[in-house]
Amino acid sequence: MKHIFKAGENLKGPTLLLLHGTGGTENDLLPLAEMVDPQANILSVRGNVSENGMPRFFKRLAEGVFDEEDLIYQTKELHEFLDEAAEEYGFDRNYIIAIGYSNGANIAASLLFHYQDALNGAVLHHPMVPRRNIELPDLSSVKVLITAGHNDPLCTEEESYELESTLKENGANVDIHWENNGHQLSQTEVEAAKKWYQEQII
Repeated sequence: MKHIFKAGENLKGPTLLLLHGTGGTENDLLPLAEMVDPQANILSVRGNVSENGMPRFFKRLAEGVFDEEDLIYQTKELHEFLDEAAEEYGFDRNYIIAIGYSNGANIAASLLFHYQDALNGAVLHHPMVPRRNIELPDLSSVKVLITAGHNDPLCTEEESYELESTLKENGANVDIHWENNGHQLSQTEVEAAKKWYQEQII
């Protein structure tokens, strides 16, 4: 997978897995990572799928309608890539914190839904529920922050609450931060992520 890796102060410290939104690249969330933890390792990945020339992490059938088969496949590809990248670069595979926005948050949530110990923690900016009616792994070792918009036209309040409750039902420690800025990723969300990260992760 096309990506950027930047070693931080300690390879055995946290590695931030950056996952952009639709049409983004592996460069998009680098400034955000710098704000959250300038000393962390960074693994920033570009989505493998192209939708009308826009990078994404998995296909969709329509706005808000995921191609489940491709979601499962691309989640597996990303999971295997994380194993390979940890081996190649020498960072701690068990200390990966995903920071994803929109489509990137959805693939991060899908990692949690499908694989035990895929992530140590996750900041999900404006995520949706990746799949329904499946059995999730035990997530009792995982900490998650969801940032959501009361007026988000793509990810409704109901969707955010459903994701929160599904993760909690399977053991995850989940916090949710609300905004009124639609679907956009705001400065105050990043500040909330930084505060949560300092309290929960390091």
